[in-house]
Amino acid sequence: MRRWISSAAAMLLIVATLTGGASASEPARIFMDGTAAYRNGDWPAAIESFRQLANQGIVNGRLYYNLGNAYLKNDDLGRAILWYERARRLIPDDPDLNFNYDYALTLTKDEPAVQVSPIVRILFFWKYQLNPDTIRWIALVLNAVLWTSLAVLTFRKKHLLRPGILLAAAAALIFSATAAFNYIEAARIRHAIILPTEVAVRSGFSDAATQLFVLHAGTKVKVERQSDDYLLIRYTDDKIGWVRTADAGII
Repeated sequence: MRRWISSAAAMLLIVATLTGGASASEPARIFMDGTAAYRNGDWPAAIESFRQLANQGIVNGRLYYNLGNAYLKNDDLGRAILWYERARRLIPDDPDLNFNYDYALTLTKDEPAVQVSPIVRILFFWKYQLNPDTIRWIALVLNAVLWTSLAVLTFRKKHLLRPGILLAAAAALIFSATAAFNYIEAARIRHAIILPTEVAVRSGFSDAATQLFVLHAGTKVKVERQSDDYLLIRYTDDKIGWVRTADAGII
């Protein structure tokens, strides 16, 4: 397991940037308290401090990463993976985060649900090999190259550029469409992480409803619907049911 806590100095700079000026002193103190508690092995106190910062609206991948680390040290696998997942949305290429996240996944009991067929993953490999930010930047660069090439072709009559323009247009279209799909997917499709050690997924809204199957801490599910205090979740195509909202943290 790698670098369980990020640099305090770096985090303080982030807190100061997000909160601004003199008002940064209180968040900075809270973070330092959490860091000290973490280093002393007081995981609940570290969690309390880091959660307090997150609840104040500080959205930062390193903060979420540290919170995930503290939960994992506190043997709370579900919440550790939840905060790692939230951190991965902000710093998807961080090697320490990905290492610890992969390690946490080895501790889960349920097999990862196969959301996409292997054939689709092969045909659209760039979508699953590259993170959304990288795809978005590639789409922007390709579009810039395409329109620059079109401008050269229009004003200078450079016919030799035409094959290159066709390739740039095709690549720009593919990556632009993938970026748009990723955006829609992130906005409309919600996922959650099972939090307790074991949860019964039921056919209805009460504990008296039929138990359909059981899931364990750290399992990732798709949220189909939310109703009052319950979530309708999908684990696989043939496994869908209701759990209490408190038993699944939405990423």
